[in-house]
Amino acid sequence: MILSNTETIPNKEITEICGIARGGNVRANHISNDIFTSFRHIIGGEIIEYSKLQAESREQALHRMTEDGERMRAVAIANVRLTASMVMQ
Repeated sequence: MILSNTETIPNKEITEICGIARGGNVRANHISNDIFTSFRHIIGGEIIEYSKLQAESREQALHRMTEDGERMRAVAIANVRLTASMVMQ
């Protein structure tokens, strides 16, 4: 499956639109990680636990989007966009 964050794919012609491929993900952090990250807020620096959580969530969402595209018999997904937001603290 070809994934592209542009509206077109180089050297390929879009001949059919199958629909919108979706791939969402909602994750929760373990409470012990939240306790450790509270200390990092005071000290400063990268919050590694949240970085890992975000990376895992992004990969899962891309995997689900690819599966959705395959279900629609798409050979590529163009204009891929990723967003992240916090639902609750």
